[in-house]
Amino acid sequence: MSAPPDRNRDALVFVPLGGVGEIGMNLYLYGYGRPGAYEWLVVDMGVTFGSEYEPGIDVIMPDIRFLEEERHNIAGILLTHAHEDHFGALPDLWPLLGRVPVYATPFTAEMLKSKIAEANHIPQEDFPLEVLPLGAARMIGPFQVELLTMSHSIPEPSAVLLTTPLGRVLHTGDWKLDETPLTSPPTDEARLRQIGREGLDAIVCDSTNAIREGVSPSEAEVGANLKDLIAKAPHGVAVTTFASNVARLGSVARAARAAGRELVVVGRAMYRVIEAAQATGYLDPDLSFHEETAFDTLPRDKVVALCTGSQGEPRAAMARIASGEHPNVSLKPGDWVIFSSRTIPGNEKAVGRVQNALSDAGMEILTDQDALVHVSGHPRRGELRELYDWLKPEIAVPMHGEGRHLEAHAGLAEELGVKQVIRARNGTMVHLLPQPAEIVDDVPGGRLYRDGTILTSADAGQVRERRKLSFAGIVTVSLVLTTRGDLVTDPEVSLNGIPEEDNHGIPLWEVAREAAIGTVESIPRPRRKDPSLVAEAVRRGVRAALNQTWGKKPVCTVLTTVI
Repeated sequence: MSAPPDRNRDALVFVPLGGVGEIGMNLYLYGYGRPGAYEWLVVDMGVTFGSEYEPGIDVIMPDIRFLEEERHNIAGILLTHAHEDHFGALPDLWPLLGRVPVYATPFTAEMLKSKIAEANHIPQEDFPLEVLPLGAARMIGPFQVELLTMSHSIPEPSAVLLTTPLGRVLHTGDWKLDETPLTSPPTDEARLRQIGREGLDAIVCDSTNAIREGVSPSEAEVGANLKDLIAKAPHGVAVTTFASNVARLGSVARAARAAGRELVVVGRAMYRVIEAAQATGYLDPDLSFHEETAFDTLPRDKVVALCTGSQGEPRAAMARIASGEHPNVSLKPGDWVIFSSRTIPGNEKAVGRVQNALSDAGMEILTDQDALVHVSGHPRRGELRELYDWLKPEIAVPMHGEGRHLEAHAGLAEELGVKQVIRARNGTMVHLLPQPAEIVDDVPGGRLYRDGTILTSADAGQVRERRKLSFAGIVTVSLVLTTRGDLVTDPEVSLNGIPEEDNHGIPLWEVAREAAIGTVESIPRPRRKDPSLVAEAVRRGVRAALNQTWGKKPVCTVLTTVI
């Protein structure tokens, strides 16, 4: 870490609280002013999703304790697009920051309104949302902000050009180069080239596909392939994809119509996106589709089911169909299931379970390994080279990626001759301008869990306890003691998630009970008058006895009653 910044001169800094060192949970801060007295612009506020490592947790968000302390210095929150990992945390985190204004383009604003209405704890009339047109330019606090049209797998993705008296920084958001993205206009190459000619100080850039050579295929190519596949499918067809990929939804709808099939939409998230896309002109308002209750009324070879659940989410449509638990949609042997998506790192097991269940039931699975049914919305190395050639930035900060993606991007930027490449991670404060750029500080950060309806720190402990429960179960021991510390009766023992007996047929509840009795009797009588001391001793004794018999230490809870 470098020397402390000069507190007597203005600076422009960049602080990622999420999205740098991981894919998802994007939250980026830009600060301008004197060190220690910055005014902040927040770019994006997203979520990531729980895995088997976080049992019971559906949604994970950045820890914004640093931003809460700075809430009186926040000029605004600017959303680059409407993917969950870029705007999904806003309904939960915005109330912690006061009445900070939020800026979004029309489609993103429609999606956000729907999300806030669903959250049902922020009155719409109290939410300060300003809708910006595509390509808008305006002041937000000390920042001159210009939105630049990019291509991605959702309508209206925008890069953000930040101009300050110290210079200019381009925050790319999520992007790729695609001349035929099928929804929004293609990436604004002319404006990007112009920015490069005028001079760009720094770029903070998407790294998701920085380990892949070449250029991503076009969304239009996927649409053509889906049309061909659906036309020749012999029986029923189900397509699962990201609900937010409006271009893909449109391609499936057109493919179904061309094949003389009826489109059935399965999954609430799909309806929400279709409504927003129709309201903003990205899908035909007259797009014809049936609700899922109509599925079984249609001929099997005349239907296409468009389903949520491409990532194996257990409560989404495709997982429920695969397990035979969906109330309205069931597939039959010989039906085709097209996974028009890429498996997000960490979701491989969940997706594999769904695909295996479908295959075991006789369905034919088609993925991007079998045909061009999906393209990424992020740039490969060829696209990164082209963007860097247009912009010629002096400073590069890779973002939006795991460690290997960030390092591949950093190496490429150095190869392309960028003067300064900063390897940031979540929680680092990067001094961008005036040059030289450098990491100058760390800020507190981490993760928040949405546990049911409660926001809690990842350090709170309940998820750690659930992991222990999933590994070794729980034993509960109930003791009834006299005021002298004698057992009134034998302890009651309850086992959950623990084998009933050992290899010799001895019940494990009996092992636990005898350990509890022996522990109480081993405590000197005067000390037995302390119920908390007795409970802790019994907890340790029961765990040790079960570990000796079973080889695992379960979670142990001891309840004491004194009469």
